[in-house]
Amino acid sequence: MLAWYDRHARTLPWRISPAERAVGVVPDPYRVWLSEIMLQQTTVQAVKSYFDSFVHRWPTVTDLAAADTEDVMKAWAGLGYYSRARNLKACAEAVARDHGGRFPDTEDGLRALPGIGPYTAAAISAIAFDRKAAVVDGNIERVFTRLFEIDTPLPSAKPEIRAAVDRATPADRPGDFAQALMDLGATICTPKRPACALCPIDAHCLARASGRQEQFPVKPAKKEKPVRRGAAFVAERGDGAVLLVKRPDKGLLGGMTGVPTTDWTVRADGATGAGAAPFDADWHLKGVITHVFTHFELQLEVFHAVVTVAPDFPGWWSKTDSLPGEALPTVMKKALGAAFPALFRKGKT
Repeated sequence: MLAWYDRHARTLPWRISPAERAVGVVPDPYRVWLSEIMLQQTTVQAVKSYFDSFVHRWPTVTDLAAADTEDVMKAWAGLGYYSRARNLKACAEAVARDHGGRFPDTEDGLRALPGIGPYTAAAISAIAFDRKAAVVDGNIERVFTRLFEIDTPLPSAKPEIRAAVDRATPADRPGDFAQALMDLGATICTPKRPACALCPIDAHCLARASGRQEQFPVKPAKKEKPVRRGAAFVAERGDGAVLLVKRPDKGLLGGMTGVPTTDWTVRADGATGAGAAPFDADWHLKGVITHVFTHFELQLEVFHAVVTVAPDFPGWWSKTDSLPGEALPTVMKKALGAAFPALFRKGKT
């Protein structure tokens, strides 16, 4: 695996290449940590531009710790899973405050920081500090379930997979070994039509031998996602400014910016419609948007009104040309897009 990685390692903005390592260049733990947080449930392609933007604005963990929280949330907007952004800021503050701006170099020390779980601690420990750790992400799960034909369904198979990865991880270059497995899963041992003929370990792969590669990893039957419903209210002033509010710090989309909404309920008879608006106005239904979260699907009625008298309601007014710079999650961009299709048409913001 290491010999294959030395020849075929992907070039990524947060990664130290094998050639760089060979001449003594060492990884920056800040960049490793930042990339690992961003990559949680997010593709490499989606993360690259966000990573570049963050390290340009905040080159070190102490810079990020000193940043304004609202600026961090705005920079994160569109990347999803917004609890990661809140934990990112809290973790940077903890490293700056409690560790002199240096990340702990052990799994236990890293796990004590906000937002760092077992996988992330193992990945940072191995990649940034070259400590032997069993790093298991989705790509590595796929490689090892195929390699050993682990037919226990996920997530029950996770302890078995981790034990196998732990046995295989070498004491020498464990970080490069982990990244090699990630690259193998991303480029060759893919979910569909894996390129087994190019795989450096295909001779040892039990699933390859039995022709059952695409049957692994074994996943439980998908459960149908529940549907929640609600309403969003886009209030526009005569000058084109839109009323925005900050969502509560805790909960889904915590700390992000949006338009006023009702609660999101699983009941079909929940409080929606113009009658659920937060203040009186001439509300008009502009459409219904659908947004899929990890655990449920949201159907949101979108109402629009032009107000001549500013309502007594907490929030602020943002001009339409300033909206793309606000900390708007994707679902709120969809809601605004229902009211302003020309501004928020797909691909423009």
